[in-house]
Parts: sequence; C-alpha cells; structure tokens
Amino acid sequence: MTSRPWLPPHPQCYNNLVEAYTMTRTTTSQKRQAKAKQRRRRTAQERLRRDQAQAQRAVEALQQALQALDLPETLIAEIEGRLRSQQQLLGKLFGLMFPSLFGCRTTAELCRVRGWDKNLPSRMLGALPKRSWLKRLRRLGLDVLIPLWRRVQDKSPATRSRWQWTWVADDSVFKKYGQHLELVGTWWSGQEKRVRPGIDGVLLVVVIGDGKLVVPVDFAIRRPDPHGPGAPCRDKLSWVQGMLDERLAALGRRGLRLPAPIVVADSWYGDSKLMRHVSAQHQGTFLVEGKNASVFTLPDGRQVKGRDLVTHVDWPWRDSPWEPRVRYARLRANSPTYGPVTLVMVDDPGQDRFYLMCLTTALSAPQLIRRWRRRSWIEHCFRTLKHLLATEACQVQSEDAYYGHLVLRLMGCFILFYTTRVICTGALTMEEIVFSLKHYWRFVDSEALELQGLSWHPEPKAA
Repeated sequence: MTSRPWLPPHPQCYNNLVEAYTMTRTTTSQKRQAKAKQRRRRTAQERLRRDQAQAQRAVEALQQALQALDLPETLIAEIEGRLRSQQQLLGKLFGLMFPSLFGCRTTAELCRVRGWDKNLPSRMLGALPKRSWLKRLRRLGLDVLIPLWRRVQDKSPATRSRWQWTWVADDSVFKKYGQHLELVGTWWSGQEKRVRPGIDGVLLVVVIGDGKLVVPVDFAIRRPDPHGPGAPCRDKLSWVQGMLDERLAALGRRGLRLPAPIVVADSWYGDSKLMRHVSAQHQGTFLVEGKNASVFTLPDGRQVKGRDLVTHVDWPWRDSPWEPRVRYARLRANSPTYGPVTLVMVDDPGQDRFYLMCLTTALSAPQLIRRWRRRSWIEHCFRTLKHLLATEACQVQSEDAYYGHLVLRLMGCFILFYTTRVICTGALTMEEIVFSLKHYWRFVDSEALELQGLSWHPEPKAA
C-alpha cells in the first residue's frame, strides 16, 4: 500500500488558527484584567472599611481618655461661666485641641469645616486669663502624678524602679512674626541652628519609667522685652528653677514622700548655681551634657578639657550592662566652676562620643546614662506639638488667648500620649491616630464630641 504524499495545509487554515489563538489570548487577558480590577476594588473597599473602623476606635479611645482624665467637665464649666453661655462646648474644645484630626491646620479652617462662628475660638481661648490656663495645666499634672505615685510608693524597690520619675526641662521656639502680642522676639532655634523670630516657651515634664508616660507639669513663655517690674527678661535658668521648686512644693503639700529628684537637660542648662540649688534644696541631681570648653582636674593632678574627654581613648572603659555595644567610663574630677563633679564618658556606635556631668553623686554610670536617655522624650513632645498638632498655626490676637492656645495643645499632646500608652497599650501610635482621623473624620461617630458620621456604607465610587 503506497502512502499518500504530505501536502502543506492551505494558508486559510493558518489564518484561522492565528485568529482563534488571538481571540483566546484577548479573552483571557480581558478576564484577567476584569478580575484584577474587581479584586482591587474589593481590596480598596475593605481597606476603606478597615481605616474607617480604625478611625472610629481612635476617636472612642480619645473620648475614653478625656473621661478618664476628668478634664472636660471642670474646664468647660469654667469657660461656660466666663462666656455666660450654657451651650455644649466639649466638641468645640476637642476641635481646638486637635484641629489636625479634622484635616485643618488653623482654627479658621476648622470653623469653615464645622460651620462654627469664626470668632468662637478667640472667645473661648480668651475667656480665661493666662494664670487660669497655667493653673489648669499644673493641676492636670498633679492629678495624674499623685495617684501614680501613691499606687507604687508602698511596693517593692523593683516595682518602684519601673515607675521612676525623671524631670526633664527644655525650651523651644514657636515660629511667629509681628510684635502685636508683645511675646514675639528673636531667639536661638536649636532646630534651625539660627536666630529667628518667634515665641520662646520653657517646658517642664516628668517622664515615667522609660517613657511609659510623659506628663507636662509646668510651662512658661519668656518675654523678649518686658515693661515695668521684672525687667529685663527672665532667663530660662531662673524659669526652670522656679518651676521645679513650685512643682516639688505642690507635691509635698499633698503628702507625697518623693525620692530625690533627678533632672536632665541640655548643656546650656549647666549652670553651677542651678546645679548647687537642686543638690542643696532638694538633695537631687542635675545631669547635663558636658561642654567642650569646660576644664577639670583629675585625681592624679592632670588638667583636661571637655574636648579631651571625648577624644582620648585611655579611659577605664566598661561595657554597659543594659545597652549592647555601648561603653562608658566614670571619673571623679574637680572643676573650678562646679567643684567636685562626676563625669561619665559614653561611647555609642550610633553617635558621636559625648560626656555627661553632674555634681558628685553615688549613682552608677549606667543609671545616669539611662536617665539621660529619657531626655529625648521632651524632643518627642515638642515634635508632636509642632508637627502633629500644628501649634505654630495660631491666629489669636491677645496674650491670654495665646496662652490658652498653647496650654490646650499641651493638654492635647498629653491626651495623645495617654491614649496611645495607657488605653491602646502601644497598639496604635500617635501618628496613626492623627492620620486615620485626619482622613476619615467624616465617618466617625461620637455623640459626646459632637461628631456625626456622614456615611458608614460608601459606594464603590467613594472608595
């Protein structure tokens, strides 16, 4: 049987095969794109619902913090009495504390968004004199610190060590132009490394433990050119000394038996009179970062400068028991300015070598280094005030109103700390709370804060 010869297929067959293959590929690609689009839409909807639920949890946590601190009832009652009105002011007070949570930077924008009277923020902030605003802030600090200490004062030393108090003092310049407030002057800004116009504020906080809670206890604004009694300007060293003495005296009047305070501050607070005052008056320790130009005499008679302490390597270095890869050296020396002092050189691979200085103390070097680390929390506090809460965006025209603005933002900063650290136990950060409420405040619902959700079931187009 002879085999039939092979013949090539007709060209039309090739065309049909190519068309079928192309149609199959096109249909598969379209189906794949449709499924991906549907999946993205479903993912966007789920993400939106998840973010809305997180914003709702955040606003409920903030409301719980306000109720736990018992702040609104007393403050609102006094403001209502001064304004001679019985309207509900909790929602408006909450808006003034956290304008950035509503996507607004200034109170004028907040009034446009919420439909308020544009003069209401100025009337509320100016209702109380500056002494009343500062009194509210100091009372808030006492109301928070006293129950905390009474809770642990009878516990074991190990328990009390986890709730140690570290007093931290620092100043910051809030950007401001114009002379209409008589508070605006030219100050050195550590953040911008230059002299700039603004309002210089001095803040005293208490850091609980390693940052479990940061409680503002006192605040002051330095006048650049005061008139009348008290001129010239009171320097920040006097402010810190006065605030520390008053707060410790107020705690003592409440019957608290506090240990000797440990105060940490930047190098420009290293004044010999202030350090001796803290040591003699309160039997405490004032710890600062040493200066390069300071002169010390070592026990062997050698004279060294501060720059020599951070450049020489022939010190008795030891490894820190609490921080890996960190070395320290502890020395006793004598200073012509400070007298007997304790010097601690710190060699941290993550930063330049530096040294700490305080008057002679029995505290070990690791304890001093750990206390010094808590100084960064006041920087975190100022960063929260300036960036998250937009403290510099203020448009009031009176001094009392500006004090109210700053004190309310300080209270708002503490409420954010309290919410994230105590109520949310670290599950949410302040940045996450501010971001979620800033973008989804239209969907949160809180009757106490006068927030009504506009929609809980957005359409796919809204996603």
